[in-house]
Formats: sequence, C-alpha cells, structure tokens
Amino acid sequence: MLQHGKRPTIASRHGMVAAAHPLAAAAGARVLGNGGNAFDAAAATAATLNVVEPYMSGLAGLGMATCYIAAEKRVRSLDYMTHIPYKFPLERLKRREDVLRGPVAVGAPGNLGGWCEMVSAYGTKKLPELFAPAIAIARDGFSMIEFNVEEISGATGELRGHSALYPEWSRTYLEGISGGRPQIGAVLRQPDLAATYEALAEQGPGLLYGGELGKKMLVRLGELGGCLTMDDLMATRPKWVDPVAVDYRGRTVHVPPPPCEAFQYLLTLRILEGFDLAKMQRNGTDHIDTVLRAIRLAAGVRIATGVPSTQKLAEILSDGYVEGLRARVRDGKPVTGPTEQWTPGAGNSGAEEGHTTSFSIADRDGNMVCVTQSLGSVFGSGVVVPGTGVCLNNFLYWADVNPASPNRVKQGDYMPICVAPSIVTQDGTPVLALGTPGSYGILQTQPQAMVQYIDFGLPLQQAIEAPRARLTDGRAVLLESRVDAQVRDQLRSRGHDLMSGPDWTMKVGGMQGVARDAGGTFTGGCDPRRDSYVVPA
Repeated sequence: MLQHGKRPTIASRHGMVAAAHPLAAAAGARVLGNGGNAFDAAAATAATLNVVEPYMSGLAGLGMATCYIAAEKRVRSLDYMTHIPYKFPLERLKRREDVLRGPVAVGAPGNLGGWCEMVSAYGTKKLPELFAPAIAIARDGFSMIEFNVEEISGATGELRGHSALYPEWSRTYLEGISGGRPQIGAVLRQPDLAATYEALAEQGPGLLYGGELGKKMLVRLGELGGCLTMDDLMATRPKWVDPVAVDYRGRTVHVPPPPCEAFQYLLTLRILEGFDLAKMQRNGTDHIDTVLRAIRLAAGVRIATGVPSTQKLAEILSDGYVEGLRARVRDGKPVTGPTEQWTPGAGNSGAEEGHTTSFSIADRDGNMVCVTQSLGSVFGSGVVVPGTGVCLNNFLYWADVNPASPNRVKQGDYMPICVAPSIVTQDGTPVLALGTPGSYGILQTQPQAMVQYIDFGLPLQQAIEAPRARLTDGRAVLLESRVDAQVRDQLRSRGHDLMSGPDWTMKVGGMQGVARDAGGTFTGGCDPRRDSYVVPA
C-alpha cells in the first residue's frame, strides 16, 4: 500500500551518492555518470563539501575511509588522521578547552592527502576533472540553504570574540556573501578557495605537503603562536590498513582499526547480538533501554582500554568477555559512567555534536566507499590562511591532555579519534556503506540505526530517520521526543537521566548510507537532521 507523506525511495542500478549537501552529492554522481568510479566520486564529493559546508570539513581537515575494492574482493580502510605535533605544548595543557580555538588546536591536515591517495590507488580520473565542480561552485558561488545559514550565523558571534582570527574569517565567509549576511538564497562566493583548488588540480597534494600552500599555512600559524611545523606536514601520509570486523545477524561490519575508536561501535553490536531485539516493540522501553545500556557499557570499555593492542582488542570482542557485558545489560541495575574521555568520576559533559561530515558512495563496478571527516568544531580552529580560503581544523581539541588520564597523548603519537566509517558485507559481497558525524556520538548513533535497519527491517531511509539518542557522562541521555511519552517515563524509572530533545536534533548525527540488494540495485538514505541528499548515477 502506498504510504504518503514520506521521502521517496531513491534507487539506481548504476551507482549512488549520499552526502550532506545536494550539490556535493550531485558532484559525485556526475563523476559516476561520466565513467568515474566510487573513488573518483569520493574526491569530487569531498572537495565540493569543502565549498558548500566549509564549517564541517575541508582539505585542511582529517578523516578516515572504509572501502570495498571490487577488483581485489576485499575491504580496506584508509587512515588519513595525523599525529600529535612534535612541538605540541602538552606540558602547559590541563584540559581540552585549552585548545578549542586558535593555532595550537591545529593538527596537520590529512584530508587532501587521503582524497588523492584514494584516486591514485584505485581511481580512474585526474584531479582537474574531479576538482572542477568544487572550483566552479567556489568561484561562481552557491545559494545558501537552511543549514548553511544556521551554522555561519551561529559561529559569527563567537568568532567575533577572537580578535586575531575574526578579520580573515569574516572576510572569507561574511564579505563573500551577497548582501553581507547569511540568509536563505544569499550567494556565498569563495574565489580564494577556487584558486587554491585550481592550483591543487594542477600541482597535486605536494602543494600542501612541502609546497607553497603548506608554507603559507605555517607562516600564518607561526604569526598566531602555533606549534605545527613542516616536519609535521611531511610526516602526514595516508596509510591503507586492514579493518577490524565483527559479525552481526549474518552480516560482517568493517571499520578502521585502533587508534581509531570505532571498536566501541563493534562492541556495542556484539553485546546487542545476545538480545532478540526484533521481538521487542520497536522504539519501546525494552528496545531503547537495552540499546542505551549496551552503548554506555561499550563506551566505558573503550575509555578504560585506551588504544588496545591487537591481542587486547580480540579479547574485548571475544565471546567470553562480551557475555559478561550482556549479563550487565540484563541485570537491570542503572549503568553510570563516562562516554567521551577519561574522567576522575562520573561527571556530566554537554553533548558536543562536533562538526563532521560523512558520505557514502557505491558504483556499478561493485566498489563502495564510506568517508567520515571533519574540521573538528564548527569552522575548526577558526584560523583561515590568508589568500587561500582554507580553514584549518582544531582536531587537537579531541586529544586527551588531562595530566591524570591514563590515555594522555604524547607528542608524535597518532591520536585516537571517534569516527566509524563502515562497510557491511554479506557472504563477501558489500551490502551497505554507512557513516555519520557527531563527535563521540558517532560511536553511539550508528548502532542505533543498524538496529532499526537490520533487527526491525526498516528501509534504509526510514532507519536513518528513526528517533535516536545521545548519551553523555554519568547517566545523561538526550532522546528525540518522537518517542512515546510513556516510554520516556519508563526509561527514567530504569535509571536513565533522560532529557527529551526536540523531534529532530543534529546532536544525534547526520547519517548517510547506500545499500545494495541481492539483485544489484542501490538505494540511498540521507539524514533530514542536516541538508543531506541522495543522488543516483
């Protein structure tokens, strides 16, 4: 029976792109339509996202990808995160708020290197063609839509208080707007960024890693008192790694290995596989309580473990260890604990949603790519390199600098990071690419959507739209208010410090996915919590 009042199912036999902005999804789909593959489309999508959501991600951000490579019949992850700068002033830092904004927060950019490595290793197109959509949109401008207005408007007041950062930031993002202020339909032009991408298309990533763009970046950071050096830039190399995987309901879920913290997501799924969720009422008390308890327990294990060795990770995901966690879910006693970083007690932090983006792509050749990348906070560090249009990340805000923490970072180490771009296979065939932004909530909201999709059998779009929750330290939970009021009351009686959020909130992520059925048809799912869109090839 036809159901009215919902998004149509977007399906294609030739490929699919799901991304956080319509123009970016269209750029990737155009590459697929012109004979490119998923790796080519990933570079085009990512570069265009830099233009149309400059507060979320860009060439000077960091990220990871998980990919199914059809020619090799295997899943690989690409790590283009960074190490802690060699001159990072750890000795004078006591809390993460010390590096929220400004030059010391900047980690060596990895995104550009990652995009170019995907194209170099498995793509079929050249950078001039792949960066052409981003260049044209940056030069000609694009009409701002709802999320553009919300994010730029929201950042303006706070960044105005940073006198060293605001002039170049406002010149780039406010003076570039027709009419001078963010509003729906106003056109944002970024000519400096267009010129930067034109140079990158011609010269390649060496322009950043050791070249003139990198030098300009370091000069600006040096003027502001930053710690990044050319040694840090030159040490930034994307690396292909074998993912870590677990089985869930007859499927295999693959994510990047440590120091990526995605193993929390896998551990949550391992716990949940011990429960017959499909027999519970969907979005009912037992369903949500079980999932929330599993998430909080898995977060506690991740925080207590830090960066596990291969042997330690195998132990954490083993049947014996997981069964102990399942018993804790079943016992009904309230679960209290941290969900983000190590804390000396069960403190309570706010739900930092982070400013990350995730996109998923599949092509007709059988390749699948899921990318999650970020600038960190909204507009990252707030540092814009003059004359380039490039905004720098603040990823070091996610470094654990607490002197008492067993997970305190060290200069030169690779930083653990809470992203989880995933590829799901069934009998060796890729059937789903799924990722989300959301800071530490990434590791929480992806299993919630997977339960809706796999256990309850919702179509991908509806699984992404289903109500979700975000847990923070202690027993705090923010739950979208589309869940029945009686269920919310019962969750409180079971020990969850529940706050009902609005019907929809980006604090629970902005998920994008592409699924492939047994007949080879792709369907896409995009999150209405952001300006997301699905475009078929």
